[in-house]
Amino acid sequence: MPAHDFGDEILIIDDDPRDSEPLAAVFRSEGFRVTTFQDGALFINAARERGAACLILDINMPERSGLEILRDIDAASHDALVLVLSGVVTIPIAVEAVKLGAFDVIEKAFDPRTIVEHTRTLMRAWRIWRDNSRARSVAFPGVERLSQREREVLAEITAAASNKEAGRSLGLSPRTVEAHRAHIMQKLGAKNTADLVRLVLRKRSS
Repeated sequence: MPAHDFGDEILIIDDDPRDSEPLAAVFRSEGFRVTTFQDGALFINAARERGAACLILDINMPERSGLEILRDIDAASHDALVLVLSGVVTIPIAVEAVKLGAFDVIEKAFDPRTIVEHTRTLMRAWRIWRDNSRARSVAFPGVERLSQREREVLAEITAAASNKEAGRSLGLSPRTVEAHRAHIMQKLGAKNTADLVRLVLRKRSS
């Protein structure tokens, strides 16, 4: 059983055990403790009461969607890494998920082992970011409206990184970077990426 140093457990909620159980099995084979849920209320209670290392939520569930659960657990300020799984990752879904505190949005189309490997990478990045608070920041008036993760993405944008390059640097999918970009533009009132860069540079020099 491969060793890891993340501790605690992974909580997964998906209304279809045909999706959650194969994923949980791979996590367990990697040495993680995993608990799966189909009931949203039980998952929310566990997320609030247990010191999980990672929460993984399916986006589309009949009784309570993953987005609703993100709100219920206040994912943006949760101590655990929060990830969302979706059969199809669209821009609106990704934007709403990251707005509600998801760290990344992952397509279910990937095989379970690929999802687990990506999660391990994100857990390492999350632990460093959370414990050391070394988020790369962009200093200008109004930056207080952005989360630390959004500041990291904004630093990549102002350095002219593409979504793919920024994702590689930050350990995120390009679609998630694109979602962060859209949310940053909305918060700062920028009409497009060029407008966003001009806004940041103008405020820096003012």
